[in-house]
Amino acid sequence: MENSLKDIIKQLQQGKRDAFEGLYRMYAKKIYPICLRYSSTPQEAEDNLQEGFITAYKKIKSYKGKGSFDGWIKRIFINQCLGEFRKQKYILNEELIKDIPEDTEYETIDIEANIILELIHELPTQYRLVFNMYVLDSFSHAEISKELSISIGTSKSNLSRAKVILQKRIKEITR
Repeated sequence: MENSLKDIIKQLQQGKRDAFEGLYRMYAKKIYPICLRYSSTPQEAEDNLQEGFITAYKKIKSYKGKGSFDGWIKRIFINQCLGEFRKQKYILNEELIKDIPEDTEYETIDIEANIILELIHELPTQYRLVFNMYVLDSFSHAEISKELSISIGTSKSNLSRAKVILQKRIKEITR
């Protein structure tokens, strides 16, 4: 019989390593798409998934049951992906952004979610990270600024430019 999440957490906090497999089975499929959103390649996402689980295992004793465990563990994986981003020190491709005005207006277009996710993944790395953090994971620009070591203005600008790029690509594929 499969253990409940509370039992798994309790066992892990007591140092019972066998409970880790239950945690992995319970969360790997939920967390992998998050890692994929924040990673440049599927291999990088898999690496972040593995490293994130190692971090969760090491930090499980710090989880005190306040707030949802889903939110706690999701934050570990987002931080793992952002940490890898910081290590790699991605540089924006200026060619992709030179002709994008800051104050572009947006229109509404119907499109499938999986296509949108593919287009988001094609964004330049810093734009993709800011877009994911702000739009999909509800970070504030202040939090994004802190996590990515950029100014709040840069966060806002990157979000705006990401939206413009996405809108342009969506128009291209829906014509």
